[in-house]
Amino acid sequence: MLKRHSLDAVIIGAGVVGAACAYYAARAGLSVAVVDRGPVAGGTTGAGEGNLLVSDKEAGPELDLALLSTRLWTELAAVLPREIEYEAKGGLVVAPDETTVKALRAFAEGQRAAGVDAVEVAADALHDLEPHLAPGLAGGFHYPQDAQVQPAQAAARLLAAAAALPGPGAAGAPGALLASSASGAEVYLGEEVTEILLDRGAVRGVRTPHRELLAPAVVNAAGTWGGHIAGLAGVTLPVLPRRGFVLVTEPLPRVVRHKVYAADYIADVASGSASLQSSAVVEGTPSGPVLIGATRERVGFDRTLSTEALRRLAAQAAALFPVLAGIRVMRTYHGFRPYLPDHLPAIGPDPRCPGLLHACGHEGAGIGLAPATGLLIAAALTGAEPPLPVHPFRPDRFAAGPGAADTPEEQH
Repeated sequence: MLKRHSLDAVIIGAGVVGAACAYYAARAGLSVAVVDRGPVAGGTTGAGEGNLLVSDKEAGPELDLALLSTRLWTELAAVLPREIEYEAKGGLVVAPDETTVKALRAFAEGQRAAGVDAVEVAADALHDLEPHLAPGLAGGFHYPQDAQVQPAQAAARLLAAAAALPGPGAAGAPGALLASSASGAEVYLGEEVTEILLDRGAVRGVRTPHRELLAPAVVNAAGTWGGHIAGLAGVTLPVLPRRGFVLVTEPLPRVVRHKVYAADYIADVASGSASLQSSAVVEGTPSGPVLIGATRERVGFDRTLSTEALRRLAAQAAALFPVLAGIRVMRTYHGFRPYLPDHLPAIGPDPRCPGLLHACGHEGAGIGLAPATGLLIAAALTGAEPPLPVHPFRPDRFAAGPGAADTPEEQH
């Protein structure tokens, strides 16, 4: 079995969160390896729409994380290839009645205090932003900071950028762990982590069927499988899968200009219900197809196609944009969001297992929150001051109990 001795950290997961952790850690001068049992973006990232949202988050820790990520995505868009399809398209949240408008107004006031740009749009001005919107809506709010990327490309290009960064060299980075790598991040795909290596309770690396990667730090960026990876280190993290479907239409002219959704989507995001919930999020893409999400339900890792979920999405999208009623849906896809009970991700060192860090549990916001998560992980690895308070995301905040109950076999 091959051994690699000189790493500062091993990152488990080649989705967009793991890729961002690798990028910012390598940029801080650390030598890192990324390991994934599948391909790049083979899990939740590859099944996402690429939402970079502040509009759906109330004032608090997750919104602070989203605002930091918004700035970081703007910086990344300037240095990563155009294939990530970054679009600062803005979001539009619409309300069916005046009661909902008032609720959105109170929601936006809290967001503005945190730094969000939220602009109320009167009913008669909605069609200036979206000419094809259904008539009769009571108003809405425009969020210029909402944006979008192509998620699989974003993950792949972040990983490629991390691999292309120079190694720490002789001087290394201030506060960095000892390293001697002369190149950027290493990436090992198709290799499942079968063991987290421990020495007297502290992390010393990982084992796959092909190699041992030795390092004093391991980052759990395994998304929906974060609970299983935590279990390999002897700790509990109650990550559960939350299934969601997306419809993809035939290519169209740009009939949808923004990321548009009905106000009840915000309540669905915050809900802990296990039952099927659906609220249309409609957006155009640079290549033409319109993406229609989003559903949420906790059904374990059941990949069965839900015709009820698809029917609801199609009906809700057509209610928002009647022009879509006669448009063909070319395909549908679905995946599993990594859900934690309080709807906040687990980010940072786990005091129960020295050397173990977590970067998972972002539910449907992982693509948007990935850069800030990566920056927080890099700060933890190097001992740098974090860019925002990390206490709300501490991994040990949950009471002891069963984690993700599904076995690895059930997770495929």
